[in-house]
Amino acid sequence: MTILAARYVLPISSEPLEHGAIVIKDNTITDVGFYDEIKRRYPDEPVEDYGLAALMPGFVDCHTHLDHAIMRGIAEDLPYGRWKSEIMKAEALMDPGDWETSALLGALEATVSGITTIADMTLTGATALAIQRVGLRAIIYREVGTMDKSRVDESMDTAIADIEAWRDYTDSTRVEIGIAPYNVYSCHPELFRKVADYAADGTPVAMHLASSGEEYDFVKYGSSRLAVEVRDQYSEAAPLWLPTGVSPVRYVLQYRILDAPNVLAVHVTQVDALDIVELEKRDVAIAYCPRTNAKLGMGIAPVREFAEAHLRVGLGTDSPAAANRMDMFSEMRTGLLMQRARYAKAGFLSATEMLRTATLDGARALKMDDIIGSLEVGKQADLIAIDLSRSAQVPTHDPAAAIVHSSYPNDVFLTMVAGEVIYRRDEWVRVDGDDVKAASEDIRLKLRDR
Repeated sequence: MTILAARYVLPISSEPLEHGAIVIKDNTITDVGFYDEIKRRYPDEPVEDYGLAALMPGFVDCHTHLDHAIMRGIAEDLPYGRWKSEIMKAEALMDPGDWETSALLGALEATVSGITTIADMTLTGATALAIQRVGLRAIIYREVGTMDKSRVDESMDTAIADIEAWRDYTDSTRVEIGIAPYNVYSCHPELFRKVADYAADGTPVAMHLASSGEEYDFVKYGSSRLAVEVRDQYSEAAPLWLPTGVSPVRYVLQYRILDAPNVLAVHVTQVDALDIVELEKRDVAIAYCPRTNAKLGMGIAPVREFAEAHLRVGLGTDSPAAANRMDMFSEMRTGLLMQRARYAKAGFLSATEMLRTATLDGARALKMDDIIGSLEVGKQADLIAIDLSRSAQVPTHDPAAAIVHSSYPNDVFLTMVAGEVIYRRDEWVRVDGDDVKAASEDIRLKLRDR
């Protein structure tokens, strides 16, 4: 049994505690309260006191692509369609070892940012290996897709075989494996039906949906850069796209994919009131990725409308190839400011609300809030310690505001998953970070010369 203490303890599910403490036994939180009360109850237990810091649940990153970490910076200052085209060219140069190094680099970066749980979409399987090595908690969605109806069954069989293999070699107490159909514009609709059938048992499903104006225009009108470049890279033999005349949400509704019991929709910037009603009917969760949405000119997700519809919304860093950093602090700041700019007084999102979005609400979006997302007795000891002693954080009148507005990944000095410390003060416990960074250099040069 161990006691962790700090100036501030932020349970998220209840009010912050000044001079608080947490009791951990094995992998579980067994008590939370004011330090003096905790010490009276456990007088003989050792204490780790972090001083002017905040102890809080680890961040829940509801959408990323760890195995694209090596691609950060290779396609800058481009709108979504052109960015996607460049990333696909880089992907074609990667071999299995490259993907593994890249995913490991992303996993190490996540721990520095205080991320303890990741929802990752991958085709390579490299993320599963990286998660195992670093010790994170995750839902890993195996991507699947084809625009050729005759290959749908083959694609699904291969994906299911991979899912079963990944389940065999990952720690089921920390890792769950799901499935993720490709983008709407790169899947035959029959594949959506097959995924819905496969996931009827509650297998997690994730999909990029209504992500950008370019996607919206292509699905509804058959126009945009996606029509002439990106789809051809998926398949030169892609069948002619017939404009649907409806939004991406209402298009996929026809093929039952959103009727699966555990669906996470990513980005969701291009929706109207009717789309939101349909998402609410099916209890579809949302991964809000504000920095990528802004950086690639994709749009602004209507988070206020999602909240009014009681949709579950979490925060995602998205691919490092898009947002450059797996930085939940920047994600919270950007997400909060974009929503304030969009809604002004009508929906003035607070720092406390955004901190909840990055933790407990993210856990709810992934249907994991029974075990993570807040510091509560009986939950897993997935938590982080954030230094609040720097000049930009002092004085700390409001710890939530100090974290959201003034803190950065280099302020995180402890990342713990299931009671196991996996990162402490610039050191990764399980993996040599210098070796991973050195291995990434050769890959960088290969991608640079593409």
